[in-house]
Order: sequence, then structure tokens, then C-alpha cells
Amino acid sequence: MTTEAATRRMPGAPCWVSLLANSLSATQEFYGALFGWEFRPGPQHFGPYARAFLDGREVAGVGELAPDRHLPVSWTTYLSSDDADVTAEQIRCCGGTVGVGPLDADDDAGRMAIGSDPQGAIFGIWQGRSMMGTAITGEPGTAVWNELVTQDTESVGPFYEHVFGFEAEPAASADLDYLTLQLKGQAVAGIHGVGNALPRDRGSHWMTYFAVSDTDAASRRVTELGGRVLQPPRDSAHGRLATVADSEGAVFTILQQH
Repeated sequence: MTTEAATRRMPGAPCWVSLLANSLSATQEFYGALFGWEFRPGPQHFGPYARAFLDGREVAGVGELAPDRHLPVSWTTYLSSDDADVTAEQIRCCGGTVGVGPLDADDDAGRMAIGSDPQGAIFGIWQGRSMMGTAITGEPGTAVWNELVTQDTESVGPFYEHVFGFEAEPAASADLDYLTLQLKGQAVAGIHGVGNALPRDRGSHWMTYFAVSDTDAASRRVTELGGRVLQPPRDSAHGRLATVADSEGAVFTILQQH
């Protein structure tokens, strides 16, 4: 489920994950203790923001919500774009919504937008300039997979195919409503249709998977740090995984790969 650096730069491929939290300092403390991340400021265009580094390489971003913005605390998957303005127009033309941007991040880092698909799942668009996105993936403490969790793949799959040029590969099992999204033959993301199991409090959403060396130990650590285990460790075709929430309630999945 890992992707090579060149693949992540392809238009449409997930290239960055970013979290908006209520307390930047508390969030840095949580993820620093869980994943070993170190933080550096910037870009600051949208308010307090820090980039997370692992072994000196950029892996994620964490921003602080303005006190008057009562938005859910959640991870956002950013998809790469050669032209954020063109991609934003394609989103609108295909039934999605653009809620923020496109606009420039400061220091010429890049151009971004925040959009949502026809089912309401929020995602970001990133046109990198000086900052291209995640420098490393697949290693413990880094994003390893991004997956859209929605009611069914049929209602939203064509949107992502048309806007981002994905080739969708259906799951081999008729019992599983799943599309693997591919670019030039490389699997870069997935869409999981879960029907009535879709969380009512979240609706359709993109899920970020972070690699860990030991899912059971990482789950215990999440609890020690003030987070919660929402779905306990379990085995899957790709490894041992658990769905957890951080100390402010942002949900993500941890995965110990085979």
C-alpha cells in the first residue's frame, strides 16, 4: 500500500495530509509522542501552522483553528494538481463543491483549494511549488494510504475518475464494495462503500492510514496519550490495523504492514 515519491507527485495522487486542531501545542505533543514527529513553523498564511518532520523529512501538517471556527477536528487528504484553478473548475463541473480557494500559500510554497465530492467528503488540492508535499511514506510514523469511506462506490467513483483521471479497479470479491484508484498502473488510493455502516456523525470522509511498527502497542499508546481506540486491532489483507482518535477526536487508522 506504499507509493513511491514519483507516484505521489502525479496529478491526482495523494501528496499531503493536514490536520486542523483546536490546540496546536497539544496536537504536536500527541503526535510527537506517538510517531516521533518534530515540528517546524510554516507556512503561516492561514493562521498558526506547523509542518511535521520525521528524521528530517516532511511528512504532514498541523494547523490551529481560529477560536470562532467551530469545525470538526479532522485529517484532510490533499490530492496533487498541476493547476489548482483548473482542477477546482473540474470539481464544480462534476457536481462537487469548492469551499476554499484556490489561493496561494505564503512563501511561494504552492497553491491550494479545499473541495468536497458530491457526497460531501472533504479533500484538499495541492499545486506544489517550493513545497511539493510528503517527502516519505510507508515507513512507521508516515502516511501509507488514503481511502474514501462513503455509502457506495457507484455514486461517487465517476467523480474522482473524471476530475483526477483515476482508473478504478473493482475489488475481486462481490461481497466488498471497493475501488482501488490507480494512476499509470500504480495504486494510489481507495474508495470503500460501506452502505448503512457509514458513520452518521461523520458522513462520507477521507481516512488517512499511518504506518506503525506494532499496531497493538500503538493503540495502547494512543490511549495513554488521551486518545481513544474506536476499532480495536484486527488483521486484514494488508496487515494489522486499528481505527483510533487523537486527544481532540481526529480519527485516523494505524497499520502494521505484513
